[in-house]
Parts: sequence; structure tokens; C-alpha cells
Amino acid sequence: MDVEKGARENSNGISPATGILARLSALGHLEQRGIERVPESERQELRSGDYLQMTLLWFSTNLTANNVAVGMLGPLSYSLGFVDSALCATFGALLGAAGAAYMSTFGPASGNRTMVIARYFMGYYPSKICCLLNIVIMLGYGMIDCLVGGQILSAVGDGQVSVVGGTIIVAAITWLVVVFGMTLFQQYERWAWIPQVVAMFVLVGSAGPNFDTSLASTGDAATIAGNRLSFFSLCLSAAVAWAPAGADYYVYYPPSTHKWKTFVMTLGGIGAALVFANLMGVGLASGTVSQTAWLDAYDTSSGALIVAGFDGLGGFGKFLGVLVSLGLIANNIPGTYSASLGFQIMGRRLARLPRWFWSCVGVVIYTVCALAGRNHLYDIFENFLALMGYWVTIYLTIALQEQLLFRRQRGFDWSAWQDRSRLPLGLAALTAFLVGWAGSIVSMYQIWYVGPIAALVGEYGADLGIWVGVGWAMLVFPPLRWLELKKIGR
Repeated sequence: MDVEKGARENSNGISPATGILARLSALGHLEQRGIERVPESERQELRSGDYLQMTLLWFSTNLTANNVAVGMLGPLSYSLGFVDSALCATFGALLGAAGAAYMSTFGPASGNRTMVIARYFMGYYPSKICCLLNIVIMLGYGMIDCLVGGQILSAVGDGQVSVVGGTIIVAAITWLVVVFGMTLFQQYERWAWIPQVVAMFVLVGSAGPNFDTSLASTGDAATIAGNRLSFFSLCLSAAVAWAPAGADYYVYYPPSTHKWKTFVMTLGGIGAALVFANLMGVGLASGTVSQTAWLDAYDTSSGALIVAGFDGLGGFGKFLGVLVSLGLIANNIPGTYSASLGFQIMGRRLARLPRWFWSCVGVVIYTVCALAGRNHLYDIFENFLALMGYWVTIYLTIALQEQLLFRRQRGFDWSAWQDRSRLPLGLAALTAFLVGWAGSIVSMYQIWYVGPIAALVGEYGADLGIWVGVGWAMLVFPPLRWLELKKIGR
């Protein structure tokens, strides 16, 4: 027994694997902190530009080609006209951004990561369900970002760069930034929006004259209404998917940070970027009706359609296409960062491995998935985004009710983040979460499954999963939580 132990550990009692990780971490510049709460003594002083940094961070993160591709789905997948698509994309993005902005306010107040904060709403063990789902969201977005970036680089290079090669390039640059942690991440996002704004405004001038603003929705009244709701829900899902990570990037802000300013600046950053990007996608999709070259490009990929919008600009257009593809890195970095924290939250043993190690694991996972699913991007968009929107909105409903109905007087003891005896048991939240999911299942509209409630709308049905799921959870949680507090006391 002692011989075996000695073979596994060095003289200090440290296993060889742990020793290697420790030596790598000591190389410098790698962020050491994982999911541990940031004490107030280690928070940064609040500077005048910090609120603006919140907006720039989220604006850089979301003014990207993958969100342009989301906007394309209105006319091309839901047969909606230009005005219908634009309105659904705008208000869906803003409503989803409000959910992410709400969760972001807990970062400065608590010093805890978002999925650690979930323990106060869902309980220590049930919150791990949300954490696992959040890992799926963040790695799923990583897959989409790499794939769209690879498509654009391939289109710019006229096929000389394969989609596979472009995907790997985007993933590799993402890894170089995210592995070093929050400091480099914040610096990168502070400036990443500038080339994207330039490229997008040039795209407006280049492709805008070919947008078909007169494009009308097709189908009977009930079908059009169902398609509007489905696309609205999809755009909401794309925005609200940031809610389970919203507080992660604000934990170094002091508790004196104003909640309302945090909410407004985050909402402004996410909302403005998504509305701009989604509307560009709607415009490009509307132009495929009259522009044969655009339709042919879309048949290749969504990235190729974006590049087609720069046609006529020659080499400068190709250069802008490269900028747009590399802009996806700004979207990929925060998702990879939050996924790495999620791995640590899933278990105490996993938390012993440093965050940068899990960043490497995450990059490998979504790069492989992107390469495997590169021919099915739109199926991924429609199914993945909608499914993730179901659980996030249900979780937000529980969080809002917990805070407004049961925490107004008691507040939160943020120092109890890892003390299971001082956290809610989570029976009421888990039950409401599962009931909400049941409502979403019977109301969802997906290619592979149409729920009985969803099938009642129009000729083809409509995705009601978010709305029914939220409604059921909203009704179930308050009485169960009141009973849980009365009987258990926490």
C-alpha cells in the first residue's frame, strides 16, 4: 500500500498530475481563482469608466456573425416578411437581454459566479442541473461560433481555406485569450467591437440597397401568428442564454456598484448588439428573394451569405469578411470562460483542477463537435437555441420569485456559498423547475417533436415552450416554497 502510494505521490504528498498542473499555473499570467467567492478586500476600486466597460464587454460579445445568422431564420425558416422579422428580432432580443442583465446585478453584490448564485435559488444539489445545462449552452455556442467563423473564412478564401481549417483557427485564437483569464478577457472585449462596427456599417452600405423591405409574410393568419411567436421566442432564447453567465464577469466589481446602472449598461450592451446583428441577418435573408447570387451563397452556408453582402468591394470586402469571422472570437471567449467555471462547480474533485485546464477541455469539446456538425448548422440553431431558452426562462422565473417574494426582508448571506446547511434545500425549486419543463415539452415545436399544445396553433404549429413552461413554474413555486420554509426553515 505504501509502495503504491509512493509511486503516485512525491515526498510532499502531491500526486504527479497535480504537481504538473501546479507548475504550469505558476508560469505566470494564468488566472488562479476559480469558483471561490471574491472577498471585498480583493475587489477593484470602482472607476468612472467601469460602467462603460460593462456595455463595451457585452457589445463586443454579441455584435457577431452568429447573431447575424440568427436573424436570417425569420424570412428563411419561418417565412416571415421583413417587418415581421425585424420586430420579432428586436423585441425578442431586448426581452432576453433584460433577463441576462438581471442576473448580472448579482455579480458585484455577491462576489460569486452565476451558477454558484443559483444555489441560493435552486438549492445546492438541484442547482447542479442548471450548471450542467449551462455548460451545454456555453459549449454549444462555442461550437456555433467556430463553425460560422470557419464558414466565413472558407467563403473569403474561395475554398482555399476549408471550413475545417477556418473552424480550427477560430478555436485556437479563442483558447489563446481565454486560458489567461479575466484580465486579458476584459482588455480584449474593450476593443473588439471597433472592427466589427466598421465591418457591419460597410455591410449596410454594400448590401443594404438589395434588402427587400417589402417582403411579406406567407401563410394564413393563424400560421403567421404562430411563426411570429416562434421566431420571437428564438431571438429571446439567443439573448437570454447569457443569463446563467451574466454575473461571472462582474465578481471583481465592489458591492457599492449600483444595481440599476449594472442592469442598464448590461441591457444596453447586449440589446444594442443583438438588435443590430439580427436586423442585418433579416436584411440579408430578405435579399435572397431577388439576388440569385445571395441565394446560391446561402445554399452554401450562412457565412457565405454574409460574405456575399460584401460583393463588389473586391479585396477590401474579403478583408472585412475576415474581420467578421474573427469577431466571433469575442463571442466565444466569455462562453468558454463560464463553461470552465461550470466544470468546477459540478463537483469538489473537479474544482481541484484549475480553471484554465477546463478551458482547454471546453475548447477541444466544442471544436470536435463543430467539425462533426458542420453540415447541419441551421438544425443546430433552431433546436439548440430554443431548448436552452426553455430552462433559462424557467430558472429566471424561480429566481425572481425567490428574491421578490421570499428574500425581500431576509436578503442573501453570500458567505454561505459552499455551506450546504445554510443554503436552501431546493425541493420547491426543483419541483417547479420540473413542472415547468413538463409544460415546455408539451408546448414545444421542434423538427423532431411537436407537443400537443404547440400543434394547436396554425397549420404547422408554434413554439409555445417558453411561455407555458414559465407559466406553470410561476404557479407552482410560491406555495411550495412557502411550505418548504415553514417546514424546513431554509
